Amino acid sequence: MTSPGRYHVLLAAEGRPVQHGWWNREETARDKFRRWVGEYGSMPAARVTLTDAESGDVLAAWPDQQEA
Repeated sequence: MTSPGRYHVLLAAEGRPVQHGWWNREETARDKFRRWVGEYGSMPAARVTLTDAESGDVLAAWPDQQEA
């Protein structure tokens, strides 16, 4: 069985997951992150995150801060 990849990109809208993917290369995952922000950023309450699944660190998030 193949590992899904170290880097996870998640698109959520209105607090619900819409789409996600896993990549082995951080560069590829960051490219996907930027594309999803451009393609889906206009969705109501959209949020895109890039996480390093190995360390658990959030490497990028859009928008930068969630509204309270």
